[in-house]
Amino acid sequence: MPTRLLTANASTSPPRSAWLDALRGLAALVVVFDHSAYSYMPEFRRELMPEFNTSRYGIMVFFLVSGYIIPASLERRGCVRTFWIGRVFRIYPLCAAVVISVLALNLIGIAEIRTDFGGQSAAMVAAHLTLLQELLGTPNLFLVLWTLSYEMAFYLLVVALFTVRRHQRSAVVAVTLAVLAAVSVTAGATLPAAALSGTIGTGPLIALASIAMVVAICCASASSPQLRVFGGVLGGILALVLIPLNGTVPLWEGLLILAVMFLGTAIYRAEHGQSTWRYAVGTAAVVVACAVGSAYRYGDGALFTRRGWIVAFLLAVLTFGIGLALRRRRIPRRLTWLGTISYSVYLVHPVLLAVSDGTIGRWRRDSLVLEVTFFAVLLPLCALTHRYIEAPGQAWGRRLARRVRPP
Repeated sequence: MPTRLLTANASTSPPRSAWLDALRGLAALVVVFDHSAYSYMPEFRRELMPEFNTSRYGIMVFFLVSGYIIPASLERRGCVRTFWIGRVFRIYPLCAAVVISVLALNLIGIAEIRTDFGGQSAAMVAAHLTLLQELLGTPNLFLVLWTLSYEMAFYLLVVALFTVRRHQRSAVVAVTLAVLAAVSVTAGATLPAAALSGTIGTGPLIALASIAMVVAICCASASSPQLRVFGGVLGGILALVLIPLNGTVPLWEGLLILAVMFLGTAIYRAEHGQSTWRYAVGTAAVVVACAVGSAYRYGDGALFTRRGWIVAFLLAVLTFGIGLALRRRRIPRRLTWLGTISYSVYLVHPVLLAVSDGTIGRWRRDSLVLEVTFFAVLLPLCALTHRYIEAPGQAWGRRLARRVRPP
């Protein structure tokens, strides 16, 4: 997932971000396996998924890491303007490069991409520019982009809480969202996918949301305290409207995704003495209980098994807990390196899979050789995209952030 961690300095003690890098690296590998198994390990994947939803495992680990580090990044800066500059230059350069690449490869006929966009090409572009496309009734150009929409919604909520000086109440927010998720599934509260788009139209919703997002970010980055509060609240309202009313995942899961990220923030606060561990553990217990109860109550579906989801969720929380417990231990460099390039791994692997599907196609039987070969090609390629696209983009963002005066 697209979170920027502190650069590790060589010392006798492990870098404070090393365990987070390791978690991101592990999560990225699991997500890549989940997607590449469609092409190279279909038999194994069909057997595994009902018991262990690998996709949900990976993204829940990512969301916990994002929740831990993103609010800390904003609060460390103490400046909404430089926070958004950092996010833009962290996310967009690689995302733009990947989108351009996959479109070019599709144009010359060696990559397959989804084609169910209808006549909404302009709306699709606008929605993807906001990174809220998953919440705006627009198909993602490729599937992994859906998580970026929830990341962006989380950024808007974090900024909203920061501007109204309620950012220390992460545990309360996490518990509230988790309980609402449990209540919604218990009460049978369901909405059709992209319900708001179906009511007012996809085009008008994209236009309204895009304008609201731009105004929210600009105002929250302004020098005037009143404008900052207005912009923060506007962005928060936008996120709270889109996730429950226009998401494509079930209502309870959309709320739980946010709860999981704020749980990561609550753990950060306990670890840094801003809250108590008892408070953080209590928050985790409520979120986990609501998540398991919601998934169990939701039941099994065509593409969803409660057992696979619950096992994945519990293992994701356990993985994060193990990483937290080992945070003062020295982490192997290969794991931290994987974390460093994890955003590239997450965004580049669908492009490589599209090329594979467009050339050699998907295999009906398992091929461990092709699966291993895919990883052997992917990781060096991601090292290059990190070095020549991600790293320069982040450097540009840091230079620009130093030049602007905090509001």
